Amino acid sequence: MKRRTFLERGSLLTLGGILYNNVAWALDNNKVQAAAHDSLYELFKTPQPVYRPFVRWWWNGDKVEKPELLRELQLLKEAGIGGVEINPIKFPQRTDDMNIPSLTWLSDAWIDALDFTLTEAKKLGLTCDLIVGSGWPFGAEYLTGDERASVMTIGVKKVIGLMDFEAPLLDFIKEADPATTSPYPRRQLEIQKVFMAPDPMKSLDQIVDLSDQIPSGFIKTKVPRGNYAVYALLKTNAFLEVINGAPGANGPVLNHYNKVAVEKYLNHMTDTIQHRIGPLKGRVRALFVDSLELEGANWTPDMASEFQKRRGYDLMPYLPLILFKTGGMGNVYDYTYGVQFTPEFQDTIERVRCDFDRTKIELLKERFVASFEELCKKNGLLSRAQAYGRGYHPLEGCMGMDIPEGETWIKYGVGEELPETDYRIGRGYSMVNKFVSSGAHLAGKRTISCEECTNTDMVFNASLETLKLASDQSLITGITHSVYHGFNYSPKNAPFPGWIRYGNFMNERNTYWPFFKLINDYKARISALLQHADFFADIAILPPLYDAWAKFGAGNEPFPSLTYPTNLSLIWEAIHQNGNGCDYISDNIINQATVENGFLHYGPRKYHTLFLVQVESLQPVTANKLLQFVQSGGRVVCVQNVPDRSVGKSNAIEQTGLVRKIMEELKTFSDRFIFEKAPQENYPEWYKQVQAKYHIPAYVTIEKGNRFIQQVRYTNETVDMLLIFNSSINNSTAVTINPAADQYQNKFGHYWDAVTGQLYQLENDRKISLTLYPADMRLFVFEKTKRKKAPVYVDVPAVNDQSPIISTPWKAEFRHIDGSVKEAVLPALKDLKDLPDHESFAGTVIYRNSFVKGQAGTNYIDLGEVLGIAQLTINGKKLDARWFGRYLYEVRSFIKPGENSIEIAVTTTMGNYMKSLKDNPVAQYWTNGKRKPQPMRSMGLIGPVTYF
Repeated sequence: MKRRTFLERGSLLTLGGILYNNVAWALDNNKVQAAAHDSLYELFKTPQPVYRPFVRWWWNGDKVEKPELLRELQLLKEAGIGGVEINPIKFPQRTDDMNIPSLTWLSDAWIDALDFTLTEAKKLGLTCDLIVGSGWPFGAEYLTGDERASVMTIGVKKVIGLMDFEAPLLDFIKEADPATTSPYPRRQLEIQKVFMAPDPMKSLDQIVDLSDQIPSGFIKTKVPRGNYAVYALLKTNAFLEVINGAPGANGPVLNHYNKVAVEKYLNHMTDTIQHRIGPLKGRVRALFVDSLELEGANWTPDMASEFQKRRGYDLMPYLPLILFKTGGMGNVYDYTYGVQFTPEFQDTIERVRCDFDRTKIELLKERFVASFEELCKKNGLLSRAQAYGRGYHPLEGCMGMDIPEGETWIKYGVGEELPETDYRIGRGYSMVNKFVSSGAHLAGKRTISCEECTNTDMVFNASLETLKLASDQSLITGITHSVYHGFNYSPKNAPFPGWIRYGNFMNERNTYWPFFKLINDYKARISALLQHADFFADIAILPPLYDAWAKFGAGNEPFPSLTYPTNLSLIWEAIHQNGNGCDYISDNIINQATVENGFLHYGPRKYHTLFLVQVESLQPVTANKLLQFVQSGGRVVCVQNVPDRSVGKSNAIEQTGLVRKIMEELKTFSDRFIFEKAPQENYPEWYKQVQAKYHIPAYVTIEKGNRFIQQVRYTNETVDMLLIFNSSINNSTAVTINPAADQYQNKFGHYWDAVTGQLYQLENDRKISLTLYPADMRLFVFEKTKRKKAPVYVDVPAVNDQSPIISTPWKAEFRHIDGSVKEAVLPALKDLKDLPDHESFAGTVIYRNSFVKGQAGTNYIDLGEVLGIAQLTINGKKLDARWFGRYLYEVRSFIKPGENSIEIAVTTTMGNYMKSLKDNPVAQYWTNGKRKPQPMRSMGLIGPVTYF
């Protein structure tokens, strides 16, 4: 293949097969061309900038000036960043703005700053994305009337009769007023309905309507003997203000259910910009939409009529009964707020609640998402979005987006444990990542971005190793490109530590900044490779979305405290730990799929096994497709229960009968329609037993693995790849990797080192034995041709008890980021936080010592435990930095007979120092604040330092 052909084809594959005229800008924008040789390995070794991590670039308060914009673009380029997401945001509190004026969003001055940025970024070969609006969810000060988001909520007062009930309407308004994170000060509240109902309730006939008293402003009624509740249904127009919106893009949130308002808003933004500076096509890659955290927005003027048209009955009598008590971000904090229902009526209420969410999802897709996708297409831009949130489909929401996006956070405890009791602990990836990547795979997309390393807990304590571990966990879920959260616009002379809206303090003042390019090189290589291959999945998982919506309503956050079922992520993790790959799918995907020879086919995907995880409700058409799948030789595993009811209220009895009839027929295929009870613990072992019992073929086995060891597989026309991860930040694990024959037959196994870009042959590609060190990832590639000159990969053995230790006192030089330098003699290596004189240190410690070359020679130096970034100097020769995993150096060519000098420079994190700055409000907010108390962190060289 000619080099030009490879470039064009590679770029098209990278963006998931979208039209060439939408991606040709990438070839023009990338001044750094592809590698000199026409091969995937050269692309991996020398990736183009478009594969490098991007950053969310917060324009804090839009207090931006052209010289500083250029300085920061250059700074990011030098650090190995490939692009920026321009993101205006509210100016952070507790921060000195240096009297720099704010630009108003979409003003001439703001657009000129944008124009300058796009021009300079293109000169540097940096890609630019642009967020729609500012903050989240987006809106603007100019929105009026029904263009603004609305919500229906309830206020409930429980009473016990016999009694005369009296209450002012204002009490109900206060009770029902939505407790949003950012309420719009000029919201309009209007009581729609007031009624009394018994507790428990068995039918709508028991309702006593009190709505005729609303005009009086006072509710009175006689309560019969027993338990009752008085309900008020409240509609709040313009209930929500943009969270952290920049000047001009603040104000009420847009009504995402109003197609006219959506199109007006989107076109106003693009038309205003392009009227002044010309087309954005070729200058901006994508418009971006942050997560649809609509804080429970659930209403628009024609919601009731659309529900009637789509679901076939009247929503309004049921609406107050299907709502819960909600708080910030629209999250439910009381599921027992109203009356209880008899079992029969509870079934009806759940069916209506599910129908309501189905209707909202359809309207959001038709009116907001389709409008956004069309806007991008019309303007020659890509659509990039975090298409998830309350009232939207977590899987299907991303399928039409050119670049779907997930979300991964850094939290204390990441990589330290992975309990089955709480999926959020130890895992950086959010629950939405698997939905987002699965939808992308089903739509044939290879570029799957991620709001990565979001960090509000340990802002100054995130090391490069922590960033890598969280980012690698994203790869496990199917993410292929990172957008760091994020980089703050902060003038060079801003008071220390600078302007911080959010994030990892990705700033040149961070101690790790001189080494930041190392992780960006690593991530660029992985992204370049994965965006030219397909995530391999042979198993599909159907989550019980209809049941979750029916019982609890649609979720709206990446890390919900309540999930249904609680074991969903544990099952996909167990599948990957045992050598299979999986995607989530949906009922609609199953309905549209085809069945052939025991496989379920949808687009480019096919699955031989389908897991239904705690699914109770199915549409008859879905149940019938499962029957076809099993009849053709496919396998369905029902976890915890077998579906036995239909979806929604209309014709529920008849539809449920059809579902149950099909289930009975499926049960006759006892070898392929399987029921398995979910385990109480140890999901990896449970899946391993299911795998063996039903002969589910694995494409790889990992001997002596554990919960922290994961794998994913990618394939394309020429190579088959295995990525093996160790998600532990503390422990090493020796494992043996056994690929299945279809991976290595007629191919040759190689190890591609994503840190260095080097390539090695595998001595035995049928059985690969190695040790995975903390935060380690190994990439094994099976190629059709053997590399003639590649060295053989050798796993350096662990240090043993016979290895000599450099144990004499160490001279230490402490170079603090405040400019001070101190010296000390350390009798033994010790955690700096345990040394009173150095517990608040931030900067680089240089440890100096010497040792005598051993009789058998010295090939390696192992630094032992290092808490920071290390750089070794032997006899004046400085070697590359180590920043994660095993801090091992090959030193054979630098060792001389007799005494050898050694220097180990360790760069620490800076959280302990920030905690000590009691007079710095920014430092104290992020380290000692009530919501963000950061513990003292271990730092420095712990050792032992051995040579062998």
